[in-house]
Amino acid sequence: MRILIATAGSRGDVAPYTGLGAELARAGHEVTLAATDGFAALAEGAGLGFRRLPADARAHGGAGGRRDLLRTAAAFVTELGRGFADAVADGTDLLLLSATTAPLGWHLAEATGVPSLGVYLQPTAPTGDFPPAVTGTRSLGRAGNRAAGRFALRMADRVYSPAVAELRRRLGLPPLTAAAMRRRRERADWPVLHGFSTALVPRPADWRPGLEVVGTFWPHVGAGERLPAGLEDFLRAGPRPVLVGFGSMAAGEGDRLSEIAVAALRRAGLRGILQSGAAGLAAGGDDLFTVGEVPHALLFPRLAAVVHHAGAGTTAAALRAGVPAVAVPVTADQPFWAARLAALGAAPAPVPLRALTVERLAAALTLVTSRQTYTAAAARAARHMAGEDGAGRALKTIERVARDGNGRGGSAGQ
Repeated sequence: MRILIATAGSRGDVAPYTGLGAELARAGHEVTLAATDGFAALAEGAGLGFRRLPADARAHGGAGGRRDLLRTAAAFVTELGRGFADAVADGTDLLLLSATTAPLGWHLAEATGVPSLGVYLQPTAPTGDFPPAVTGTRSLGRAGNRAAGRFALRMADRVYSPAVAELRRRLGLPPLTAAAMRRRRERADWPVLHGFSTALVPRPADWRPGLEVVGTFWPHVGAGERLPAGLEDFLRAGPRPVLVGFGSMAAGEGDRLSEIAVAALRRAGLRGILQSGAAGLAAGGDDLFTVGEVPHALLFPRLAAVVHHAGAGTTAAALRAGVPAVAVPVTADQPFWAARLAALGAAPAPVPLRALTVERLAAALTLVTSRQTYTAAAARAARHMAGEDGAGRALKTIERVARDGNGRGGSAGQ
């Protein structure tokens, strides 16, 4: 099949699909990744084709309140929708949609008749087991959690509504609201494969049919990839260091966060690696090293701990390596994953970015590197994850659904 994987957002929203795409390509499929600017090299490194989606991924990097987040998301989605149809060239046999692109991709599938499936990195369907991943971590009880989950979907519908209306006009489709299309997909049990580990989120028993948790989609790492020579030298020069990095978060806060990280590491008596990321973290000294993007799979197993923003991918990568974490969530689903880490015992209580101080970070670092319970909990999760094959399970399901026509775009739920 000619398969198009469409995703949008920051690096953490894109990199996991390179591993899924590489697995599909190994099975003989022709795979193209459609993503926002700056990710062509990621796709090409995994042997995938690439198509540009027209939106600014940096729009996801803010740390404002929920209203600011919704406003930013609406602007991002509107920009994305204006050129989304161009990404699906004639000849696509199957459309795989992330949580960010599905509310647009459904309409494209209807217009073209191309079958589609969801490949999500977060749980989005309402459940009594936990509140929505994007609204906080306090449980409201089973009925309350489900109600909050439905409300979160309605909020997402509002974000996508202008882009959906514009996209349907461009595709020559009759008017249909974002909410009506979502309900149509739910009634049709539209299949969604969730690329995270059941160690972090077991499949809720109250989810509808068609929603599966298959295991983490790991970013592709080439057989010949190695860590930079300077980083290798630093790793070998002393005890295991701690990595501090906030991914695509905290742009413009590099000086403040670097000062906090360096002071906390030294107070805890630890060597450190600062990953520059969007914040631009940097520091010097014999006990410190600064890096850019490096494969988590190669670096994390050689660390004492990871201080991170609790994005879904970084959270999973630290657990896979059996390494404890200090979670410093910023926004969106990050508090959800941070709470999951703490519940597993692989991290202490999260420290939100806005509350991060030298004292709090040093105390958390001392805790996770001196108490073996945190490392033991991470190791248990690593053993569980080693038995999962997210991309392999997804491949089997994708081929079966495509063969049976369950993801058919033009007729599902009508």
